[in-house]
Amino acid sequence: MEILWINHRCPRHPQAGGAEVHLLEIAKRLVKRGHEITLLSERYSGSPKEEVIDGILVKRFGGKYALHLYAPYFVLKRSEDYDVIIDDIAHAVPFFSYAFTRQPVVAIVHHVHQEVLEVEVNQPLRYIIKRAERFIRHYKRIVAVSRTTRKDLVEKLKVPSERVEVIYPGVDHEKYRPGEKAERPTLLWMGRMKRYKHPDHALRVFKLVREVVKEAEMIMVGYGEAFPEVKKLIREMKLSNIILTGRISEDEKVELLQKSWVMLCTSEMEGWGMTIMEAASCATPTVAYNVGALKETIINGKTGFLIRYGDIEGLARSVTILLEDENLRREISKHALEYSYNFDWEKSTIEFEEYLSNVVKEKGS
Repeated sequence: MEILWINHRCPRHPQAGGAEVHLLEIAKRLVKRGHEITLLSERYSGSPKEEVIDGILVKRFGGKYALHLYAPYFVLKRSEDYDVIIDDIAHAVPFFSYAFTRQPVVAIVHHVHQEVLEVEVNQPLRYIIKRAERFIRHYKRIVAVSRTTRKDLVEKLKVPSERVEVIYPGVDHEKYRPGEKAERPTLLWMGRMKRYKHPDHALRVFKLVREVVKEAEMIMVGYGEAFPEVKKLIREMKLSNIILTGRISEDEKVELLQKSWVMLCTSEMEGWGMTIMEAASCATPTVAYNVGALKETIINGKTGFLIRYGDIEGLARSVTILLEDENLRREISKHALEYSYNFDWEKSTIEFEEYLSNVVKEKGS
């Protein structure tokens, strides 16, 4: 198949996240299976207009706003060169390719942003983006990364349920595997520092944990709009034993996931929870809020703990128990590792390839 894949960011974009990991892991495996993929994405400082990444031809144009204007033009002029077009909707606003081509179009939706926009975006832009996201209902074929995202598409955006297929993301088990744990109790928080991910909650949790586990250390990985606020809160709360890493390399990420005793997730919404599954693959259990698709990435009481949203003390109690009770931590870690083997990028790629092939066959018939 000749595939045109449209996403805001390519895997090398400085702000690339889980959606771009998903894109790269699936696309590079599809290339190895004989398919040709062109990725249309926005430019970033210092990026070439074209390059090949793991066999994927990357074409870059403009910034995130300009790309939304250019993508329909590109589809209108070039869509006949491709068997199928993928609109990877990682940031709420769709690319509307279905309106500019007769070729089959598939949307990938990682999560529904309606509530998150209330926290992250001010009016009037919030109103515009929320309205734009609702146009996802006009796609005839949608791939959701979790049952939770599928449910949100149906209930919040009124997408007919029969249009949505769930294909779970995978894990690279060769990269993410158990390693040596740190000598001191180590808590890890990892993610983009956005308001809805509530890194401030993590600081409050750690303050309570330190009251019991004096030698505990917390490593906070990531960067974003909330980063300056986090630094300020650490000073105001007079917290110690916290390391802020900012952005890190893939090798550093793997090492931290391996050495940490427990992962903490304070997000109020997740469409999947890729980092949590990567942690599980490193035999590191997660304590998180019982929200979104985290109910799918964590089996409460078996592979980690899920706590009512906003219950800081509940998070702290669960983290403390895992840090203090070595036998329980080993058992939970073992189950987390076993559960992670249900998710594999090869399996995800085969399912996605079969889905796309059926879409192309439908058009042919």
